[in-house]
Amino acid sequence: MGATRQLLQEHKAASSPLYRVFNHHPPAIVVLEDGTIFNGYSFGAPVFTNGEVVFSTSMVGYPEALTDPSYRGQILCLTYPLVGNYGVPSYDTKPDGLPLFFESHRIQPRGLIVHELCERPSHRLSTRTLDRWLLDEGIPGVYGIDARRLARVIRERGVMLAAIITGNEVKSVDFDRIENPNNTNLVKEVSVQKPIVYHGERENRINLIDCGVKLNIIRNLLKRDVAVIRVPHDASISSILEYRPLGVVISNGPGDPRRCDSTILTVRALMESNTPILGICLGTQLIALAAGADTYKMKYGHRSQNQPVLDIETGRCYITTQNHGFAVDRPSLEKAGFSVWYINANDKSVEGLRHPRKPCWAVQWHPEGSPGPTDTEPIFDHFLKEAINHGSR
Repeated sequence: MGATRQLLQEHKAASSPLYRVFNHHPPAIVVLEDGTIFNGYSFGAPVFTNGEVVFSTSMVGYPEALTDPSYRGQILCLTYPLVGNYGVPSYDTKPDGLPLFFESHRIQPRGLIVHELCERPSHRLSTRTLDRWLLDEGIPGVYGIDARRLARVIRERGVMLAAIITGNEVKSVDFDRIENPNNTNLVKEVSVQKPIVYHGERENRINLIDCGVKLNIIRNLLKRDVAVIRVPHDASISSILEYRPLGVVISNGPGDPRRCDSTILTVRALMESNTPILGICLGTQLIALAAGADTYKMKYGHRSQNQPVLDIETGRCYITTQNHGFAVDRPSLEKAGFSVWYINANDKSVEGLRHPRKPCWAVQWHPEGSPGPTDTEPIFDHFLKEAINHGSR
């Protein structure tokens, strides 16, 4: 045992493989901008990181959540007590080049916080542990903290900057020197750089403005027998319309929508050209801004798989998957000539909008689910039907 203790003394650095083996996981802390500290243990990559800390109450779907580009610039806290129990599948792809079980080709958040980490997962498709996946992609994680208490702090005080520090010596962070990720255009970090065409041989075409698209949006469009032309966030209207699409989908994405100047200009031009448009999540906010309405930052946002939304015309309620920290200001939207389509049953925020005369619709949630619920997938059918009818006039 003396030799073992000596080895541990010589390899106390968190990055040391020997330290990880003998001491299992080194200590780590989460420091919030307001000075609150949470003590836990490091997993994944033992590196420092910072970002906007947010929480999700989703019970399943950590592979999908961690690859959702809407989490770019953020540290994600999952409140469900046990995470990692079914491991991580491979990045295997279908013939169209999309990985089967993920929403992008990499982990998007800057860090992950969980209460209990499962290190012996059980699933026939698992190829590695959650710990190994984060380590392979250079993303730090912290486990062993009260994740629900952290969520309560965020609910009471709002989302804020946070830092993950491996080791227990540093107890403070100079947040004045850390840039808020919402002050940058995060969309350009997750958008494609050049167009990608999926099934270009198909007759009906839909352009997708990629602001950080979840891949299941593309899957849902493709299974409805349309070609998808995925274009960068800053694509011009001329480069979009040259494909002669039936309509345009504006995807989800991260950060403050007001940072997306070029996308807003393109969306405005598309609206003026009377092109059918469907906005999803961030796309909803971009449509509102293009129309002259305003957006605002929510206290802690909507990030879960159980958000209830009401169709204000029919009164029907749907349970939805959501991931957004900004919302559309309702009075300014109505002044801009749009009608509210859906509202959130909890806080009455705008969840969907449509134009009374133009072929333009948007929903603030994710109709593609992934993971579910998939109750609102028919939104895609509605859009494609309206786009086809518009094109035949």
